[in-house]
Amino acid sequence: MQEAVEVQQVPVKVYRSAERLTVAAPMPGLGPEDITVEVTAGGYLVLDGQLRGGLKGEKEVLASEWSVGPYRRTLALPAPVDGPGATATFGNGVLVVSLPLVATTRPATLTLERTGPARGASPEGFLRTGERT
Repeated sequence: MQEAVEVQQVPVKVYRSAERLTVAAPMPGLGPEDITVEVTAGGYLVLDGQLRGGLKGEKEVLASEWSVGPYRRTLALPAPVDGPGATATFGNGVLVVSLPLVATTRPATLTLERTGPARGASPEGFLRTGERT
């Protein structure tokens, strides 16, 4: 049996404070280099996780009840955000994007990079801030 790969829609939790919008999404099995976050000029947040660890025809799949990506989710943002001022962290399989609230949305694409452990953190201490697109 060949492994069928479908894009999985990621479930999210969205929180809002007076100054920030925070989105959390589970993306188990990925590394930071597999994840991209985009804030569009039209006011959407796009979470994208690339397929990782495919069998590449090397093994016969006998049962396949879950897969490691690909993941994708597009959310209409409830308020304008500052994409270049956003931060994205990834640890324990959960992506957290923190977006400052502003008057007009500023688009950006964020990528994550492996940064290593910091002060007792697990080796999944990943962080990358936004760059204006």
